[in-house]
Amino acid sequence: MQTDERITTELVREFVMAAHGDLERVQELLAESPSLLHASYNWGGSDWESALGAAAHVGRKDIALYLLEKGARMDIFAAAMLGELEVVQAILVAQPEALRASGPHGISLLQHARMGGEKAQRVFEYLTVLS
Repeated sequence: MQTDERITTELVREFVMAAHGDLERVQELLAESPSLLHASYNWGGSDWESALGAAAHVGRKDIALYLLEKGARMDIFAAAMLGELEVVQAILVAQPEALRASGPHGISLLQHARMGGEKAQRVFEYLTVLS
């Protein structure tokens, strides 16, 4: 494990890229640099993406659940992809404007729910009614 918790932009980019589909690499990088868990990468134009955001928009439940287990902060996009209807509803009650918020790369909340497949079907249907 790194003793110096400063992380480079390149390392953050590698971690976020891995979270799009490589659970083993995510685990390796996080073991080496635990502070990556809460890091985000700016793809340009204020398009910020965390590892959890990456896993959520591509439907990688395994990676998202691993990151959450390690202490990543649940957000509405990950909740939608994971089929966490009660979480999505609670956030939308508190922050109704979140329905129209865009996640990384401008991907909609509804699309995140779609990426969750069958497990997220109830969330998808709920969001469709609200849209």
